[in-house]
Amino acid sequence: MQRVGFILKVKQDRLEEYKRRHTEVWPEMLQALTETGWHNYSLFMREDGLLFGYLETPDFERAKAEMARRDVNARWQAEMAPFFESLTGRPDEAMMPLEEVFHLD
Repeated sequence: MQRVGFILKVKQDRLEEYKRRHTEVWPEMLQALTETGWHNYSLFMREDGLLFGYLETPDFERAKAEMARRDVNARWQAEMAPFFESLTGRPDEAMMPLEEVFHLD
């Protein structure tokens, strides 16, 4: 299982709405994530909007590609894009994996 961490930056004036939206993730989006191999997917955010995401998947590039083919993902990404700083394109396209430097088994 591949462990993936990534960071993005949520705009300061959109933090509360971003958090609220993630308490109401569409059921079809949750189903698509599960079906395409996104496991233990979590988002953590600092007060300044720095967002750390973590997930486990057999193949991150494949999981992203399979989600990219889903209509629900296109709709979700379009709605989420305005929440982020320094973003060109969709938020899921900006998820660049961080290098894992330690893992305690």
